[in-house]
Amino acid sequence: MNRIPAEGRTPAEDRAHWERTADRMLLAVRPYATEDHALVQLPGVPSANGVRSDGLEGFARTFLLAGLRLAGAGGADPHDLAGWYTAGLAAGTDPENPGRWPTFAECNQAKVEAASVALALHETRPWIWDRLDDRVRQRILDWLAPMVGDPMPGNNWIWFQGVTEAFARTVGGQWRQQDLDRVIALTDGWYAGGGWYSDGLTGGEHRNFDHYNGWAMHLYPLWFCRILGAAAPAGLLDRYRARLHRFLEDQRLLVGANGSPLVQGRSLTYRHAALAPLWTGALFEATPLAPGETRAIANRMLDHFGSFGTDTDGLLTLGWRRPFRGILQVYSGPASPYWASKGFIGLLLPPDHPVWTEQEAQLAVEQGDFTRSLAAPGWLVSGTADDGVVRVVNHGGDHADPSRPHADDPCYARFAYSTHTAPETPGDPTAGAVRADPLDNAVVLLDAAGRASHRRPAARVSLDGVTAVSRSRAHWPEDTTWDPFGGPDTRYTPGPWITVGSALRGSVEVRAVRVDGDPGAGHVLRIGGWALAGRADGGAARVVGDGGLVSLVVGAWGLPRAAVVPGIDSNALGSPSATPVVETDGPVAHGSLHIALIHLGGTDPVALPRITTRAENTTLLADVIWPDGAQDTVRLPDPDPDPEHDVRKDQHRA
Repeated sequence: MNRIPAEGRTPAEDRAHWERTADRMLLAVRPYATEDHALVQLPGVPSANGVRSDGLEGFARTFLLAGLRLAGAGGADPHDLAGWYTAGLAAGTDPENPGRWPTFAECNQAKVEAASVALALHETRPWIWDRLDDRVRQRILDWLAPMVGDPMPGNNWIWFQGVTEAFARTVGGQWRQQDLDRVIALTDGWYAGGGWYSDGLTGGEHRNFDHYNGWAMHLYPLWFCRILGAAAPAGLLDRYRARLHRFLEDQRLLVGANGSPLVQGRSLTYRHAALAPLWTGALFEATPLAPGETRAIANRMLDHFGSFGTDTDGLLTLGWRRPFRGILQVYSGPASPYWASKGFIGLLLPPDHPVWTEQEAQLAVEQGDFTRSLAAPGWLVSGTADDGVVRVVNHGGDHADPSRPHADDPCYARFAYSTHTAPETPGDPTAGAVRADPLDNAVVLLDAAGRASHRRPAARVSLDGVTAVSRSRAHWPEDTTWDPFGGPDTRYTPGPWITVGSALRGSVEVRAVRVDGDPGAGHVLRIGGWALAGRADGGAARVVGDGGLVSLVVGAWGLPRAAVVPGIDSNALGSPSATPVVETDGPVAHGSLHIALIHLGGTDPVALPRITTRAENTTLLADVIWPDGAQDTVRLPDPDPDPEHDVRKDQHRA
């Protein structure tokens, strides 16, 4: 369950191992390139953007890796990376070539890939750009030029424009100051404090927290400054460095001893792209981590995926630790995983850099148990040294418009995520598949047909120490076809309000729930625990995973029924899977507390906390006494505390 050994490598051998890994990845894709190298058309199900776009994606994302490899080696080029990709640049931008790259007008996704092309060209300027034929240079600039003045979407996409125009500015291409000013201003507006960015604003609020915070919102601003050099606005580099420094104080906590990043959010198939902000911090001297800790995290993460992320031909697969389409998005195509290239930024650090020479240090979770609250995303975080697991309890991040209901996205709407588990994600979102009802780490109401309610959007109520509370209105989609973007035409049947509070210490979360509204429908309340790749074992609501982890749910208050729900090919970490759950024995009592203890750890808990309940006016409280004597109180306020509402509730209880 803990670390995957780094193959017994010494510090001197580590960098060579990273170089060999990059070389294997780059050489593996070559058989799938068109003869002129313009497109890299990897096998598999095409994305929604089409085969030609996917081919550009294959070129651009591997070109980024080639650029890092070439620049990090000071131009040493045993595999002719410069020549191979130079040919592709010439062919891809030739307007007379039937196999050319799609223009931005033809394919929006081309704007995304343009940023990788620009970054790679900047880093390899002495070996590629400066040696290009003048006509090819002009064709590249002509292909990039329509980015100027483009009203990019209000999310990380603005940085594709920012870095592309920054590069064009340095090589005589087209750019516009208004575009760069807008990119900087929007990014400042998305800064949520504590080192965290929201990837744009949803409904005018900071809600969009996931790995894009690191591999986009911290990466591109610093590279923007790196490209512009002295032409960057005064003070901008220092501003971005300070924010990244603060973010890495949190990110270092979010890696398990097994080397896995948090399994949460979209685009998870990029895998070790999660290392991008870590390497960037070292490169820009914007990190609180010791050099040995930076390399330890990087080595663990690379080795965690290792051969598990590749097929027999050495190609990165669509999935996580195995090929698995359940965690994909509609934009995911065969070449999408190659944004893992961002995880190789460390190759730009010279061989004598302390990151490559100092001994590895222990990861944060190995140094001792910790519990933190992260204010910006609304997360409680717990790491336990004995099993190396890091858990996040989510009462803030949502990535959904707060003004209207959505179907739950399993990678955003669950109450908890970890470095050792994956949410249940049955179906293939790229094929418009049907999503199953929320189950693992979900708090739902079951209607008369047994259908589970959905949570999104959730609103944070409080975050205080190791406790947090959020609220949502239960709703049931009338169309169960998965809508990844929560389209406004989807219809929902509304239900009662569900307020959930958590207290987190060690391996156990105390999850307290109150339901308020018209109890006439007679809903059953169900609380799900952690899903594991494995089968039920030795208990009514207990699962032992394939790696020995234990997932356990105990109904501590008002949840007497316990069960395990099996899953087949519904979990990124393996099949079969299983999820422990507890339920009310009949219709849930409105305006009352229901409490479950949710455990994830290397063994069964030695002792569980004691819970007592009480009320302060209309607020329900759960007092928690932990086995070590620590005490917490979870406070669940009435969602509608006006006196007339209280009278109505009393009538319903009667």
